[in-house]
Amino acid sequence: MRLIPIRGALASTWRGTSDCRHCAVREMALFADLNEADFDHIHAPIDDLDYQAGAELTQEGGAANGLFTVRLGMVKLVRTTNDGRERIVRVMRQGDVIGLEALVQGKYETTAVALTALSACRIPLEIVQNLATQSPRLHQNLMKKWSHNQKESEDWLADLNYGTARQRVANFILKMRSNADTQLSTLFNREDMGAMLDLKMETVSREVSYFVREGILEPLDKQGRAYRILRQEGLTEA
Repeated sequence: MRLIPIRGALASTWRGTSDCRHCAVREMALFADLNEADFDHIHAPIDDLDYQAGAELTQEGGAANGLFTVRLGMVKLVRTTNDGRERIVRVMRQGDVIGLEALVQGKYETTAVALTALSACRIPLEIVQNLATQSPRLHQNLMKKWSHNQKESEDWLADLNYGTARQRVANFILKMRSNADTQLSTLFNREDMGAMLDLKMETVSREVSYFVREGILEPLDKQGRAYRILRQEGLTEA
């Protein structure tokens, strides 16, 4: 069965049905604990989707149509405060699952926006609900990921909203390190960084430039996104 891609604010490019058995990020993602018999219970298509930077995957308060696993790229989760301001509460990267709250609430708690070109899998809610009932391993994995997501969101806000501007930027650079190589850190545009750190864009740019000038960071591209950490103590002691 071929699904029609979502249009409008959630526009994306449909690439086909994902092959979860042979997924390159399966061990990091939602279905890591499934065995061959469990896959026989997947009776609906899991969409393989591409998004451009700036595209929305979910909308805060919107009815949920599925969960999303990030295969490649980064996503920011945005929540609207009581006074109408938008606040970035977390960045999701490869292997992270977006929308777990929908399993209980039926709606999304945050707006998920692609920070970069993005590849993601959209998993219909009924698949996850059915598998959670039939597979104790998946149910346990869901609970672990849910708890992990909650703790990560709390830690993001706690760690990135105290201290001086320099300390906040340093903490963010450390949080954005690659799992594969902790000397590499991938940032994004300074406006989004400022929204997450509660700093002005100019302040963020100035502090990143300071770390480069002091030999703590080495730029790896012209866009100011990829950096090599040359002296980690320069960040931890900022």
